[in-house]
Amino acid sequence: MLLIYVPEASEPPAGTEPRDMNEAWISYDKAVADAGIRVAGDALHGPATATTVRGSGNGSPDTTDGPFAETREVLGGYYVLDLPDLDSALEWAGRCPATAVGGAVEVRPVVEFR
Repeated sequence: MLLIYVPEASEPPAGTEPRDMNEAWISYDKAVADAGIRVAGDALHGPATATTVRGSGNGSPDTTDGPFAETREVLGGYYVLDLPDLDSALEWAGRCPATAVGGAVEVRPVVEFR
């Protein structure tokens, strides 16, 4: 799974145009689909739309608005890709447009319960 973290900002990073970034994402999405490795993937709405459910330790969960993460980056979306190994996953992560604007792509294997 590629977890895509992007800088939380209201304006695009310097030197990029929104149109250019949209084209980069469309191109990346097409490349993933054309390679036949896409299992799932979506963009996420911003953190202002989030609700967090956290265990309270007393048996009933607490619910709060927002993610309340102390970070400058937010989880912007994800891809689940069917790849043969970590090297392939790292190669696709490096091609992700988020890395071109100072974002990060966290690569994790998905646990398969049988």
